[in-house]
Amino acid sequence: MQACKSFCQFIQKHYPIVYALLAAILFGLNAPLSKVLLTEVPPLFMAAFLYLGAGLGMLLLLLFQFEKKEASLSKKEAPWAVAMILLDVAAPILLLYGLQIATASNASLLFNFEMVATSLIAFSCFKEAVSRRIWWALLIITLASILLSLDYTDISTWTFSTGSLLVLMACCCWGIENNCTRNMSEKSPAQIVILKGFGSGLTALVIAIIATAEVRLTPLNILYAMLVGFISYGLSIFFYVKAQRYLGAARTSTYYAVAPFAGVLLSIIILHEWPTWPFYFAFLLMIVGVWLIINERHTHEHTHEVLTHNHAHRHDDAHHTHLHHPPVTGWHTHEHTRALYPRSPPHTRPPPRTHPLTPAPSKPCPNGENCQNLQKSPLERCVMEI
Repeated sequence: MQACKSFCQFIQKHYPIVYALLAAILFGLNAPLSKVLLTEVPPLFMAAFLYLGAGLGMLLLLLFQFEKKEASLSKKEAPWAVAMILLDVAAPILLLYGLQIATASNASLLFNFEMVATSLIAFSCFKEAVSRRIWWALLIITLASILLSLDYTDISTWTFSTGSLLVLMACCCWGIENNCTRNMSEKSPAQIVILKGFGSGLTALVIAIIATAEVRLTPLNILYAMLVGFISYGLSIFFYVKAQRYLGAARTSTYYAVAPFAGVLLSIIILHEWPTWPFYFAFLLMIVGVWLIINERHTHEHTHEVLTHNHAHRHDDAHHTHLHHPPVTGWHTHEHTRALYPRSPPHTRPPPRTHPLTPAPSKPCPNGENCQNLQKSPLERCVMEI
């Protein structure tokens, strides 16, 4: 009983991390299950059905009021939405063609490279803080990815596996897409997943129909592909967006690193794929890299700048002190201005993460603050803590 209570308290305190881990585990199912279905469904159609399944499943959940009142997408997010859809067409197609050549366990472990791509884009384009420890971790993960990508059939040639390179290209697309999603992450997660699902799925389906002369698909295989899409893409993306709202793009991608290890385990169980010795060495390097990132701590001073925005929020935190007439309680959405906070004293938190828009608030932090995450510009900076 006490253990159950302690577990519930941990979940309640660290739910953004739980969201990220759920997203990771669900996406870990992607490679082994997709590898099985690729024997019956061509890659182009498979990519379409995966995302259509994700969009349709989340639409049904939204109809049953799966989430609280959230801010809807607006025209301001249109450029990011278009980029997100196009990248979500390219990424699964590259991945699925890579899975036809590479093993599912190898492809699963290479998914960690998405963390490298996401962090580099977040650092270079959105000025997210990346510490020296994380740089070392990203370097180790990159070295492990190189080991996994080498073709060991003829070591004297030192060539790279085509399948592994396609998977790495997919990870780069998802890394860019993660940073597009961050610019919409304070909006409704379900709407974002539905937009991803139907936008990317229908686009991929049109490409598949045009590019494929003749293909025979059974309704059962289509249903299986859409179900895999709903679980490993729909629910995974939903929880990823939820986590990214609080943790930022770079930090969420680090917890998301559990997905490759789950995928490796499932590939061994489902497909009976037994890796070679370079894989085990790369596996250890990946663990070291992920451990370095997750266990980073530092102290800093921070300032919460004035910002006008629209997102789901409530008034029992330290951020949202504006008044309503008549008073409003619970979660609600409207455009509002967050007041300027004075600089706070140094405090300890997990590795730095920033965010382009202030996310919806959660329960107050143990220290009495509910720090949120912002990186709209170098002057509009706010670092959150769980």
